[in-house]
Amino acid sequence: MKQLVLASGNAGKLKELSALLAPLGIEVLPQSAFNVTEAEEPHPSFIENAIAKARHASRSTGLPALADDSGLCVDALGGAPGVISARFAGEPRSDARNNALLLEKLAGQADRRARFYCALALVRHADDPQPLIACGEWHGQILAAPRGTAGFGYDPAFIPEGHELTTAELDPDAKDAISHRGKAVRQMVAHLT
Repeated sequence: MKQLVLASGNAGKLKELSALLAPLGIEVLPQSAFNVTEAEEPHPSFIENAIAKARHASRSTGLPALADDSGLCVDALGGAPGVISARFAGEPRSDARNNALLLEKLAGQADRRARFYCALALVRHADDPQPLIACGEWHGQILAAPRGTAGFGYDPAFIPEGHELTTAELDPDAKDAISHRGKAVRQMVAHLT
């Protein structure tokens, strides 16, 4: 496999996944290069949505496809925002509004435990009966106020366990080494090799 299409329009995910898969000699192409529309994400779990997105991108391009469905799960919110992390504050999608809503919902809350979760699904073709699945979790806390300018999504509000910097303050290489997506990609690389 020399090329695969990433079933996402998220530039941050494309950059992270391209860097993590580059050592395998796999070129990751964005689905936008093929004018692929975003797939529906109707399922209640990250894994189901990742498979649906990968099948959609593969069917539209004829290439193997990799999809990531990931988000933030906050214990005090019963796992929310979960699979709607990117749309938590509604449309149009906005990281700033999502973070503001998250902090509003956690105002006065003592339990600020949270985890980023990532499910990756790779299909060799649209009807692949055995999609490759890899998952990763990254535990931490939600801060009372965001810090940092790197990263995307909830990175400014999340401080990983054992760290003093938020995800948005971490060096990108350091983030990849410990993140939920980095863990899932390393599992996927093991599947591919």
